[in-house]
Amino acid sequence: MSQVFSEETHRNLLARIPQCTGREVADWLRTVEEGPALCFEERLSWLRHEHNLAYGHAKAIIHEYDLRRAARKLL
Repeated sequence: MSQVFSEETHRNLLARIPQCTGREVADWLRTVEEGPALCFEERLSWLRHEHNLAYGHAKAIIHEYDLRRAARKLL
């Protein structure tokens, strides 16, 4: 079962991603967009193994991607 992060923890993780990975969040969101069409947990595993990301960072990126995709659908 996946861990649920608070909104504050999510924002803190996103803020640290550029420093920890050397890439901006927008770059990671493009990577997810261009990557394989998988469910959340599979994308999480894919990011962790293919791009050597920590669990928290991978989860924050995918969660942010899903939030932004949902927001686009509302427009």
